[in-house]
Amino acid sequence: MLFETKSSLRQHAAIRRTPLRPALRGPWAHLLDQVMALGEGRGELLRHAERPWASATFSGSRHAIALAFADGPAMAAAENLIAALPDHEFDVPGHLVADAAVVAVEQCLAPVPTLTVELEVLLLEDL
Repeated sequence: MLFETKSSLRQHAAIRRTPLRPALRGPWAHLLDQVMALGEGRGELLRHAERPWASATFSGSRHAIALAFADGPAMAAAENLIAALPDHEFDVPGHLVADAAVVAVEQCLAPVPTLTVELEVLLLEDL
């Protein structure tokens, strides 16, 4: 059984809040930063999954991202994200975004109006 003191828990929390140095940030982090910015910072990241992808000539990764937008202004930001995503020019060092698509949108009105947006992004290594 593992027990931690309050001071060690505070230390772990401080470590988690420290942003990664740019050299340690993978392409997925740059991608998520830009997707969150497209959502005007109003979305809550529900999940992110990455899996390898390859064709005869290219390699990279496919990213599945789910965001939740709660309340009126956030839902408007979600609509802006949905409209802007397909044509957005991403800047991910060493990679190209070959495809970015909204694959699902779900609206829930109770208990709080929420719009959940699921995205898929194909990220290719730039050779």
